[in-house]
Amino acid sequence: MTTKPKAKKFRIRRTTPPPGGATSARTAAPAGTAPAGAAEAAAQTPPPAPPAARDGQVSSAREMTAAQSIDDIRKEGLTGRQLRMARRMAQKQGMAPTSDFDAVRLLRAKGIDPFQRANILELVAQDPDDGLEAPVAEAEAAAVQKKKVQLPQTVPVGQMQLPSTELNPADRRAAEIMEIQRDIGRRRRRKMMLLFSRLLAFVMLPTFIVGFYYYQIATPMYSTKSEFLILTADGAGGGAGGGLGGLLPSQFATGQDAIATQSYLESKDAMLRLDSDLGFRDHFSQPGIDAIQRLSADASNESAHKLYAKYVKLGYDPTEGVIRMEVSTADPDVSAEFSRRLITYAEERVDELSQEKRLDAVKTAIASLEEAKFERREAQKRLVIMQEGTILDPTGQIGAIRQLISSVELQLQEKQLALNIQLNNARPNQSKVDALRSEIEVLTTEYEKQNARLTDATEGSTSLASQAADIQIAQADLATADLVLQAALETKRQSEIEANKQVRYLTVSVKPLSSQDPSYPKAFENTILAFLIFAGIYLMISLTASILREQVSS
Repeated sequence: MTTKPKAKKFRIRRTTPPPGGATSARTAAPAGTAPAGAAEAAAQTPPPAPPAARDGQVSSAREMTAAQSIDDIRKEGLTGRQLRMARRMAQKQGMAPTSDFDAVRLLRAKGIDPFQRANILELVAQDPDDGLEAPVAEAEAAAVQKKKVQLPQTVPVGQMQLPSTELNPADRRAAEIMEIQRDIGRRRRRKMMLLFSRLLAFVMLPTFIVGFYYYQIATPMYSTKSEFLILTADGAGGGAGGGLGGLLPSQFATGQDAIATQSYLESKDAMLRLDSDLGFRDHFSQPGIDAIQRLSADASNESAHKLYAKYVKLGYDPTEGVIRMEVSTADPDVSAEFSRRLITYAEERVDELSQEKRLDAVKTAIASLEEAKFERREAQKRLVIMQEGTILDPTGQIGAIRQLISSVELQLQEKQLALNIQLNNARPNQSKVDALRSEIEVLTTEYEKQNARLTDATEGSTSLASQAADIQIAQADLATADLVLQAALETKRQSEIEANKQVRYLTVSVKPLSSQDPSYPKAFENTILAFLIFAGIYLMISLTASILREQVSS
């Protein structure tokens, strides 16, 4: 690439005003920028009145002529290719142009037409490495010859001048920028069309299908709503305990029963019972119901229970203790009948639950009472057996024997005293002594006999004292059994009272009634929900694909 040489320009700089025109001409001559003829003409001209002094730069006539020629060449509307060929031709001629237009000026000043076909072919022949082939060069030379303009020429003022087909760099750059913007716009429109097509295929079309199903195909379902709650008999009794129980809300006492009842109504057991009583499966298997909501005739119990859970909805409010039930069917009368039958099932289950609680409460008391009765019966049997085997009243008999022993002992002491008195005489009466000794022996024998009755045990039987002790123990056991039996009776009675306080019963606050208008399907809400679901799925998939694409491209 050839570096453009820098052209030097000489200008006259005046710092002080000249005294006259001749002086000015003489001062300007040494600058070497004006031609000699111009300087002499300036010297011979009489000096005019000196104007006001000015400071500045003055270009020479040669510079002004060159600038004017360049402006004329610029107005010709030469193409970029023609200007480049003129520069190359000027360089081949050994010239040093400052620009492409200056190259054209220098060549024309030398008498060379840069756009003549022979000169262009000569330039191509001299420079075989410029990449132009002969046919291309000839075509360009013909185009240049057709469009060449010889200077100087006079152009008629009234002639219409058409715009050049070639654009200057600024216009070309603007055109390229405009083309880029148009391409960006086309790409954006194409992307928007693709986006709309994807939204139409993956969001709008499925939403339209869902809406068409809910508005035109889906079978209307009639719902029956009812409310009931489980109450307890706590606080019904009097006393301080009853007053304190009345302060507590009943739903806290029956929360577990309500939850158990709700679970039962939602279970497969209730569904099978409802099917056997009113034909739940037959109702939802009829051909009048659309294919999506219809239950097949040979469906399993699990499939039927899923449909049952969909159309039988229950909810429990722990703050109010209310169970809310909603049953939906294709017939409003059937829906109301299903609701009433399910409430009947709930009442039976509540009765069973309260009955089990009552039985659990009194079961222990009843068992204790039966055991106390059995022990008392056994104690009474033992006492009767002892009384039948011995004396009826051993205590009285023992008292009589003891009185007899005391009497015999007193007589024995009297006879012993009388015998001692007789023996203390010098000449005792032998007959009285013998008689007293005989009585003393008899009394001693009787005394020993009575003592033996109390203490000595005969073969095969116990002593009277032992028998009396056994009878007393049996009587004590019988008395203890009586006390235990009385306590068991009191406990059973108290348990029955507490069990009666735990009785649960179901009351219906909102009765099930048949509806006149269908409640389901909610077409608008379901369509909007389907649109949001499809839009969310599409957005999630598109974001995932964008992230993966970015990760792969990076």
